[in-house]
Amino acid sequence: MKRLSILVLTMFFLSAMAIWGQPSGYPFKTFSAFRHNLERIATIPDPPERIKLTDVLWNELKAGKQIPFRMGDSVAFLYRGEAKTVSWAGDFNRWQPALPGFTGVRIGFSNIWIACQKMAPDSRLDYKIVVDDNWILDPDNPNVQWSGMGPNSELRMPDWKFPYETELAPGVIRGSVTENIRIKSEKLGYDVNYKVYTPYNYGISENLPVIYVTDGHEYADDRKGAMVIVLDNLIFSGEIKPVMAVFIDPRDPADESKNRRMQEYVCSEKFADFVGSELIPVIDMQYRTHACPDDRAILGTSLGGMNSAWFGAVRLDDFHLLGIQSPAFNKTVLDRFAKSEWFPFRVYMSTGVVYDTQKQALEMKEILDKNKVPYIYKEVNEGHSWGNWRAVLPEMMRWFFGN
Repeated sequence: MKRLSILVLTMFFLSAMAIWGQPSGYPFKTFSAFRHNLERIATIPDPPERIKLTDVLWNELKAGKQIPFRMGDSVAFLYRGEAKTVSWAGDFNRWQPALPGFTGVRIGFSNIWIACQKMAPDSRLDYKIVVDDNWILDPDNPNVQWSGMGPNSELRMPDWKFPYETELAPGVIRGSVTENIRIKSEKLGYDVNYKVYTPYNYGISENLPVIYVTDGHEYADDRKGAMVIVLDNLIFSGEIKPVMAVFIDPRDPADESKNRRMQEYVCSEKFADFVGSELIPVIDMQYRTHACPDDRAILGTSLGGMNSAWFGAVRLDDFHLLGIQSPAFNKTVLDRFAKSEWFPFRVYMSTGVVYDTQKQALEMKEILDKNKVPYIYKEVNEGHSWGNWRAVLPEMMRWFFGN
């Protein structure tokens, strides 16, 4: 009888896997059905049969990009391998694997570990697996999002929409990005590197808008901000006007391991004066720009987002377009911005709602509402991640530079 049950279970899985890719969805109609069948396989006492069915299921999960397994608002984090302990750390638990709910449980006689959670159906979150205190990428999840500290695995819930603008579309003629250009700043007392992006049709363009980008080395990185790809796609398709970008690198040109963003982006008069009084004049002199604050944007994320608002307060004559992502606002910048006597801005502000900067962003939103500043405010079910920021760049570019 036991052998018959195993045979029936085997036939079920082999037939179910054949319909995995059909429009009807998965071979499991509910999340609980997935768990139930996984547990049935894991508790088969006969090792060869158990391993056989486990291999079939696991390979089909991988083929369907269903590790982790997601359905609706439910997710099963999965790991297969020998270990003493397995847990998951990511945006969803502030990268603290010891928090309740993310410690894996070994299923039956198998070497599969599982932790189940509820997530917003359109979430996208970075994570790693912690196996016996070793932090690793999920070996069976091909989706990776790079951060400033390296790659993380990426959880994509079923209703999350891939930002197609972050991948180069077929036939797009690309713009150009210079190598690092070094400028000596008297305001800062040291040298700064930057790169300049010009659109594919720069040779026949005049009066180009310019967006100045803090943490420029990461925004320009295709694995992180993917901003060059976004600009190439939107300019070539005609969705936005031809635009230039100046990617400002906060790292010391002589030693890139030294990042100066903590001193430059936290309400720094010196950094604001460098950009406004030294860098902008050079760009306007050397390139075909429209030297007008209405066509000049400042963009940044986290501390860089705070810096964008700071520039709006202290360099009002230079920037009327403020790009603010996951802003790490402090009281100084909020108070200074609120006390401005003139608000000629358009603002795009975004934040994640999963342990990101929603509270600070909503404080700024109140200031914008009170002063009737035109803005777009965007909340996403994501964390403090380049996956979050890159995905909303297309909407920001359309808001600032749309045709």
